[in-house]
Amino acid sequence: MDHTYVSAIKGIEPNTQLVVAKYLEKHHHVAPENIAIITGPCHAEEVASEKLSYLTVAANQLAIAEKVKQYLVGPYIKVKCSNDLLGAEYAAVMKNIYAIGAGIAHGLGYGDNFLALYTSCAIREMEAFLNVLDPSDERDVNEAAYLGDLLVTCYSQFSRNRTFGNMLGKGYSVKAAQLEMNMVAEGYYASKLIYEKSNKNGLILPIADAVYQIIYQNANAKRTFRALSEDSLR
Repeated sequence: MDHTYVSAIKGIEPNTQLVVAKYLEKHHHVAPENIAIITGPCHAEEVASEKLSYLTVAANQLAIAEKVKQYLVGPYIKVKCSNDLLGAEYAAVMKNIYAIGAGIAHGLGYGDNFLALYTSCAIREMEAFLNVLDPSDERDVNEAAYLGDLLVTCYSQFSRNRTFGNMLGKGYSVKAAQLEMNMVAEGYYASKLIYEKSNKNGLILPIADAVYQIIYQNANAKRTFRALSEDSLR
């Protein structure tokens, strides 16, 4: 009997630079139709405190997503299903990069007005990337798995990636921020994957590129975000 493999990891496997669904498929020979992912918008801290929370289950076949949904839905957990497995998983990876950038902006002293424009540009970047990597006429990036998860990760006090970025904005080195946090900021690894894939496909993603330059190329955060705010955000 075939099993359904469900991933709640919102990141990549660092050694292969693959999202989890692709890793299961290529390295464990799991059929794509037997894979599902759980994404947000949702923080575990709020689930633990039984605050109303929202999940998205994505699979290539809606019947699989509906099956997984039955194990998750409850009085304070609402679940939506999607057949956009790869798009939802890449969105969950990308929002961590944008949350690092949101944290950098906060650490540098930018306010809510900037962050509002920043997130509106970030969702358009995400859409451009997804449309090239995995085109779909049915995908709506304004839905919870895309825009919703992006917003909660960029704004929430619980966001590890925002916290990591905030420390970078305040002047910490990447290594010092990682040691201080003692937690994994998934966007650190995701940034390299998205940068490489966007370059390979001829895409320019100003925000994601800026985050990559800061964490991998030692670019000065203040100067990089000043240039971003003056030239790229519209």
